Amino acid sequence: MRVWLLRRIAASIAIVFAVVTFTFVLVHLAPGQPFVPGAETPIDPGVVTELRRQFGLDQSLPVQYAKYLSALARGHLGESFNLHRPVADALADAIPNTLVLTGAALAIDLLLGLALGVYQAVRARRLPDAGLGYATLFLNSVPTFWLGLLVLLVFGEWLRWFPIGGVVDPVLHNSLPWAGRVADRLWHLALPALTLGCVGAAGTARYQRAAVLEVIGQDYVRTARAKGLRERRVVLVHALRNALLPLVTLFGLSFPFLLTGAVLVETVFAWPGMGKLAADAIFRRDYPVVMAAAICASGLVVLGNLLADVLYAVADPRIRVQDG
Repeated sequence: MRVWLLRRIAASIAIVFAVVTFTFVLVHLAPGQPFVPGAETPIDPGVVTELRRQFGLDQSLPVQYAKYLSALARGHLGESFNLHRPVADALADAIPNTLVLTGAALAIDLLLGLALGVYQAVRARRLPDAGLGYATLFLNSVPTFWLGLLVLLVFGEWLRWFPIGGVVDPVLHNSLPWAGRVADRLWHLALPALTLGCVGAAGTARYQRAAVLEVIGQDYVRTARAKGLRERRVVLVHALRNALLPLVTLFGLSFPFLLTGAVLVETVFAWPGMGKLAADAIFRRDYPVVMAAAICASGLVVLGNLLADVLYAVADPRIRVQDG
């Protein structure tokens, strides 16, 4: 088990390093350059040249890459070109908001997807199964940003049931009691988390339906029914317990989807998280922020997949035996 885990950790570190290298080359070769505003805001070319020299952008790409890796090894992420503050401080403000959003969306994804998948499997090839099947297929095909805009328009603008952006009410939040502040945060979290979580739940439901259907046909499930056990107990205790392994795999696969979806959802709902920070940095050519966001995102993804591998190996020891 120890050797197997060390191999997984080494592979995860290699993946993060590859992402750092690829992102560094990509952002520096992309069209445009930092410190140059739009045509409506002219700037002295001498100022741009001095800023490029100050941040080391006048050196060759290999030299910049070597210096970046050296600084990264010392834990230095650099200073934002546009925010005029250390990148680590900007991430420290943004990452907790992203973790709250993705954590809530992940809970909705897995729990709702599991419930829908089991319900469909129990009523397989009936009208409820067909209706939910088409609904989840449609929802899984909808772009996240389009669904976010639709939800924002209907429930935020037209019905005014939920706020249209932000983490809290900037006027009333600090004056509310403790329970009121919690409710205010949940109220602002509802729409972005549901948007991100429901799209993932649609895919999870389809996987879980197939897993439960496969298990229901096994001999031990038929034996449980022959003993006269109630159908609910047969499904929830005997069948579902052995159909949860795909959910562990989906747990690891959900991290890339949630983090990429968070970029769009955070932008639509003005949620001040890492996704919105990265999106703004890309448009402004803020290289240090883009690099730091890519490192954090890749680290979270490989950590999620590593955790999924560990959970899978614990649930099914044959996995680590086969991997050596």
